[in-house]
Amino acid sequence: MTELIPAPRSVVAGSGEVRLTAHSQLYAGTALDGVGHWLRTVLWQATGLPLREGRELDDTDGDGIGLQIDPELGPEEYRLVSDPTGVLIEGGSAAGVFWGAQTLRQLLGPDAYRKAPLSLERTWAVPHVTIEDGPRFAWRGLMLDVARHFMPKDGVLRYLDLLAAHKLNVFHFHLTDDQGWRVQIKRYPKLTEVGSWRARTKFGHRASPLWEEKPHGGFYTQDDIREIVAYAAERHITVVPEIDIPGHSQAAIAAYPELGNTDAIDTTSLSVWDTWGVSKNVLAPTDNALRFYEGVFEELLELFPSEFIHVGGDECAKDQWKQSPTAQARIKELGLADEDELQSWFIRHFDNWLSARGRRLIGWDEILEGGLADGAAVSSWRGYAGGITAARAGHDVVMCPEQQVYLDHRQDAGEDEPVPIGYVRTLEDVYRFEPVPPQLTEVEARHVIGTQANVWTEVMEDHARVDYQAFPRLAAFAEVAWSALPAPSERDFADFERRMAVHYGRLDALGVAYRPPTGPLPWQQRPGVLGRPIEGEPPNV
Repeated sequence: MTELIPAPRSVVAGSGEVRLTAHSQLYAGTALDGVGHWLRTVLWQATGLPLREGRELDDTDGDGIGLQIDPELGPEEYRLVSDPTGVLIEGGSAAGVFWGAQTLRQLLGPDAYRKAPLSLERTWAVPHVTIEDGPRFAWRGLMLDVARHFMPKDGVLRYLDLLAAHKLNVFHFHLTDDQGWRVQIKRYPKLTEVGSWRARTKFGHRASPLWEEKPHGGFYTQDDIREIVAYAAERHITVVPEIDIPGHSQAAIAAYPELGNTDAIDTTSLSVWDTWGVSKNVLAPTDNALRFYEGVFEELLELFPSEFIHVGGDECAKDQWKQSPTAQARIKELGLADEDELQSWFIRHFDNWLSARGRRLIGWDEILEGGLADGAAVSSWRGYAGGITAARAGHDVVMCPEQQVYLDHRQDAGEDEPVPIGYVRTLEDVYRFEPVPPQLTEVEARHVIGTQANVWTEVMEDHARVDYQAFPRLAAFAEVAWSALPAPSERDFADFERRMAVHYGRLDALGVAYRPPTGPLPWQQRPGVLGRPIEGEPPNV
C-alpha cells in the first residue's frame, strides 16, 4: 500500500509489516503533543485501537508509533521508517512530523479515513518501508470563494481536513465580493446584517435565464473565524483572508452606501448583487472609505495571525471614477495620470498600512500596475506574465494562472459536464502544470514561493458541487505543489493514474463527491443550465 499522493521524494520498500494492535502505544516527543493528539484521534476513530500514550520512545517497540523532532531535517521534511522495531516518524518541526503522519494514514489503507471502524476484527498493518520526503514549495494553497455561494463553517473545517490530507498548507479564504460579505466586523454591523445575503441568485452563467428565487446568505462570526484559524493551525495550515478592494465591493456599498461613488450614482438604491460578472459599483477613493477599511483590517488582524493579508485589487471598473467629480479631484490632488493610477494609490495605501503593522500585502496581479512596497506579493492569476514581472522586480509570487489551475473550469468537453465554464482542464492537464515559467532565471525563480488552485463558486451552489470541481484535480495539483516532478512533458501520468486508483478509495471514505474518471454521475449533472465554455487550448500567457 505505497500508492502515495503526493509522491514522496524517496521510498525504499521492506519485506514485512508492523501490525497495530490493542497493545500498541503512540509516543509523541517534545513539542509534538498536537500531532500526537491528532493522529491518535483519527486512528482511534477509524480502527477502534486505543493507541495509549507511550511515556518514552522505547514503549513503541515492535508494534507502536513514535513521533519525534530531528533538527537535521528541514522544517517540513520528514522521515518515516517502518521496520521490526515499529513505526518512527521524524520531522524537522511539528509540521514535518504532521505530514509524515498523513503519509502513515495513507499507508494504512482507505478505511483509515473513516470516522468509525467497519470491523473491530480486521488487521491494521503498516508495510516495512523507509520514506524520506519534503515539499518543493513553501506555499501550497487552495483558494475557496465563499462569497458567491456561502459554505457553512462545518464545510470549511471539512475542507481544511481535505487540504491537510493532500499536504496543502495555505487556505486562501475569499470572504467578500459583490455577492456577499461573509465575516463579522463588530464596528460595522451592517456588513453582515445587510451585506451577507441577497434576495435571489442567478442559476448558471450570467447569461442564463434561470434564477433561484429565494434568499441566499450566511456569515462567520468572529468566534467562527477563531475556530477555523485554530483548526487550521492544528493541521499546520495558514489561513490567508481576502477582503477585496476597491472593486468587487457592491455588498459592502449596499450595507454602507457612503462607501460608493455617491456623486456618480445613487448608491442608496444598491442591493447585494444577485448575478455574476464584474460589477461597476466600486469604492470611492475618499478618506472616509480608507478609514472604514482600516477599521475592517484592524479587526481582521486580530482574527488572522497570517503573515500575508490578501486585498484583492482585481477587476476594478473605472466607469464611476471617470464620472465622479470627487474621484477626478483626488486624481488632480495627488498628481496622478488617470484612474488606473488612482487604483494603485488605493492599494499602496493599504500596502503601507499593513507593512506598518508587521504584515505583508498580497493581491491579484493587477496590483503591479503602479508599483508596490518591497514586501508585497502577487497572486498571478491572469497567466504567468504578472508573476514573471513581479519576480523580476523582486516581489514574491504565488502562481495560480486561470488557464491552468482555476478548478471552476470544466474537466471535460462532454455535454454532460455540469454548467461548463472556461477551458477544458483535465486531470492530466493539471498534473502537467508547471508553476515556475522557464523565462525566469534561477535567482528570479526563487521569488515563486508557491502555487495555489482557485475555486470560484458562482456555479457551485453546495459542497457537492465544490467537491466535483475540486476533485480529483486537487490531488494532481497537490503533487505538483509538493513533489519534485520532472518537466511537464516527462511526467509519468500513467503512474499517477495508477496511484489515483487507490486514492479514489480514500476520497470515497472521506465522502468526497469527486468527478469519476468515467464522467459525471446522473445526479452530478445539471441539464439545461447554461455555462460559458471556451473552446480550444488555453493561451500560455
